[in-house]
Amino acid sequence: MYFIDFLLNSPGPVLASFMERFRSNFIIDDRWKYLLSGLKVTLIITFFALLIGLIIGFVVAIIRTSFDKMDKPKKGQPFRKKLGYVLLKLINFICKLYLTIIRGTPVVVQILIIYFVIFASVNIDKTLTAIIAFGFNSGAYVAEIIRSGIMSIDKGQFEAGRSLGLSYIQTMYYIITPQALKNILPALGNEFIVLLKETAVSGYIALVDLTKAGDIIRSRTYDAFMPLIAVALIYLALVMFFTYLVNKLERRLRSSDH
Repeated sequence: MYFIDFLLNSPGPVLASFMERFRSNFIIDDRWKYLLSGLKVTLIITFFALLIGLIIGFVVAIIRTSFDKMDKPKKGQPFRKKLGYVLLKLINFICKLYLTIIRGTPVVVQILIIYFVIFASVNIDKTLTAIIAFGFNSGAYVAEIIRSGIMSIDKGQFEAGRSLGLSYIQTMYYIITPQALKNILPALGNEFIVLLKETAVSGYIALVDLTKAGDIIRSRTYDAFMPLIAVALIYLALVMFFTYLVNKLERRLRSSDH
C-alpha cells in the first residue's frame, strides 16, 4: 500500500527517475542498438538452425520408419535384400545413437563442445557454430516429431499408394507426408518456439545475441531491471507472433479438409 500511495502522490519524481533510467539504458551511446543487433543474430540462428533441424529430422525419421516397416529377411531370400536390411539396420543404429546423445545432453554443453573442442583449431564464425549446434540439437527432436506423425498414419494408406503403382518415395511424398504434416504441425511450431528461446545460451561462446546484448547494457549501466525486462518482452513478443502464425496455418490446413 505504501508503494502505491508513493506512486500516486509522487508521480513527478517517479516518472523522472524512470525516464532517466530509460535514457541511461537505451538512449545514451545508442545502447538500444545492442538489442537490435542481438535480435538480428537470434533470428538468423533460429531460422537457419530450424532449416538444418528440419532436414536432419526428416532424413532420420524416414530412416527409422523405413527400418520399422521393413520385414526381417528370411532364409532363401536374395543376398541383395539381406545386405540392404543389414545396411539399413546399421544406419538406423547410428540414428538412434545420435538421438540418444543429443536428447540426453544439455544444449549448452553441446555448443561448448562444438566451439571449444570440435572447432578448437579452426577459426570458425561464432554465429555459424551456434547454427550448427542448435541445428543438430533441433534435428533430434524434429526427427521424433516427424516419425510419430508418419507412424500415426494408417498402414492402409501406404498399402493403397503401393497398390496404385507408386514407388516408396512417391507414396511417402504424395500420400503419407501431407497427412503427417497436419498431425505434427502443432508440435513443430512448439519446437520452433523452444528453439528460439534456447538460443539465449549463445552467450556462452561470447556470441552477442539478444540475451547477451541485454547483459552488455547491464554491465555498462549497472542497472539490471530495464535491459533484462526489455529482453524478456522482446522474446515474449516474438513467441506470441510466431504462435499466432502457427495457429493461423493450423486453421487453414483444417479448413482445407472440408
